[in-house]
Amino acid sequence: MKRFVALARVSSREQEREGFSLEVQETALRRYATQAGGEIAKLFRIAETASKGDERKTFRELVTYAKKNAAELDGLLFYKVDRAARNLFDYVELERLESEYDLPFISVSQPTENTPAGRMMRRTLANMASFYTEQQSVDVREGLARRVLEGWFCSRGPYGYRNVRNDGRGTIEIDPQPAANVKRIFHLYAYENLTLDGLVEKINGEGMVFRASMPKFPRSSVHNILLDRAYIGEILHKGQWYQGKHKPLIDRATWDRVQALLGGHVYQSHALTYGSELIQCAHCGHPITGEQKTKKTKSGERYYNYYRCTYYNVKDHPRIRVTEADLDRQVLAVFDKIRIEDEEVRDWFRVVLASQTRDMQADSLAQRAELQRQETLFVAQQDRLLNMRIAGEIDQETFGRKHTEMRDRLASIKLQLDVLDRSHDETAELASKVFELSQTLRQQWLTADYAAKRRILEIVFLNCRLDDTTLVPTMRKPFDVLAEGLVSNLSRGDGI
Repeated sequence: MKRFVALARVSSREQEREGFSLEVQETALRRYATQAGGEIAKLFRIAETASKGDERKTFRELVTYAKKNAAELDGLLFYKVDRAARNLFDYVELERLESEYDLPFISVSQPTENTPAGRMMRRTLANMASFYTEQQSVDVREGLARRVLEGWFCSRGPYGYRNVRNDGRGTIEIDPQPAANVKRIFHLYAYENLTLDGLVEKINGEGMVFRASMPKFPRSSVHNILLDRAYIGEILHKGQWYQGKHKPLIDRATWDRVQALLGGHVYQSHALTYGSELIQCAHCGHPITGEQKTKKTKSGERYYNYYRCTYYNVKDHPRIRVTEADLDRQVLAVFDKIRIEDEEVRDWFRVVLASQTRDMQADSLAQRAELQRQETLFVAQQDRLLNMRIAGEIDQETFGRKHTEMRDRLASIKLQLDVLDRSHDETAELASKVFELSQTLRQQWLTADYAAKRRILEIVFLNCRLDDTTLVPTMRKPFDVLAEGLVSNLSRGDGI
């Protein structure tokens, strides 16, 4: 009895357009094997739901199986030539099985002889299938670009919207409850004087539900929502924003206010804690960068983070890499020095910590006083402008133009005042958190995510150098005093 290996392949579009499914192909393949006096020893299937990776994996399994069992097989069965391979590279693999392993290529619905003319016919059909696949990819990209230019999303809508089909065309519409959540988030951040952390705490405390599978709002998701221009009616495509036809959730004034209050802060989600120019190389002064390496073990793949100078490959530069675990141990050793045990010392720490923000508070007060002076000045100018119009000294057009300029300037000053207040609140909140963390820095570090670790490092350390494999931090006050010890030769006799 003859033995064959077979492949059935179909996509949802092809199934709808050409009317054949995996079942139709499998039936035809088994019928051919039976009529040839044999059976299918192994049948491989690629369904419409398969990803490109899964599709490629199945094809490689077929080739490997055919090579391993070539002596026991009598041929490769396919429904059609274009079912066998999506591109010419894969088709060449199948021809090699035929020429090198003596496994005939058999297309049950497009029979060809194993002759030069027959192989030329198969190659022509394979070339046409490859052209169709490539052209279809081009058509899809162009179609998506046209769809975006017309103002329609070409992917899943952002949080606050849901995908629907109208007259056979995919669009998005407002999803009432998530949309209400988005509006609430923007309102709270724009007008309720909340920091980002405070905003996340408040909306989760109010019982707002993010998703059924994840009720609590993650900090990263809230930050992304505040930066998503889709909520003012735009669509993102290949890094560019285009005007969309969907209904905006947020008015432009609120959006501009939120972006000003955010101040360009970027939420970091990667896990390279000591990257992003946090540390400089003691040898050359260039930034230390991070890289992630994958190592295969018996239990699976493991990931390791290493740190090295960006000029690591330059001639005569020390080729030293430090693991993240080693840097963690050194940071924890510093935190152990900072730990405060005595109650009186903790009170002193609170006073000193507050004093370190006093200079920034003074600068903020000075800036605020200057902005308030300008505000008073512009209000007085508005009054004089109105009096001049009443007295007929200026015409209506001049009055309208000058009044608009002054109104816009006043709005800008008020926004700067709000930003100044928000910045002060952010600083005060961080200082308070540092004090609360000071007693348990080690425990907090071991359970913190990337963002929390970065905040801790940036608050405690002014800058850091990597000298060989040793981390050499310059610490901010009063942490430097705590790390060096509270009693020194400079201490006064009546106090610390």
